[in-house]
Amino acid sequence: FIIFIGIGIYFLIMEALGLSDEFYLRIFNLIIVAFGINLTIKQNHRDGIRGYNTNLLSGIITSMIGALLSIGSLYFYIKFRGGYEYLQNLSKGFLFGGGDLNTAYYSIGLLFESVASSVIITFCLMQYWKNKVEVINKPNQ
Repeated sequence: FIIFIGIGIYFLIMEALGLSDEFYLRIFNLIIVAFGINLTIKQNHRDGIRGYNTNLLSGIITSMIGALLSIGSLYFYIKFRGGYEYLQNLSKGFLFGGGDLNTAYYSIGLLFESVASSVIITFCLMQYWKNKVEVINKPNQ
């Protein structure tokens, strides 16, 4: 939920500043997602939830819930702001596409982008957390 709130606030600030169409600023979305995933794994660690796969899956689910809520909200925001006309301005730096984009295609493209970034970020964070959540290759004593 914190990912959804963070991305939503960040998007609205960028929109208010007229910077929502600047592709390079989307890198900060990754920071928000990484913060949310790390928070989940850290809380799992505090709660005694162990296991690499358990925490990996927990991080991916956390980020995907945030992504789905964010994409759903953006879908309705685009419709509210004028649909196709607004989307043409917003999608200048979009990774997927290459033709006439509509709101549904844009949302599906964002979903693919979100899945990829969620999995990558979670795997990267688990490299930090792996020895804390599960001791692997510990010599027998």
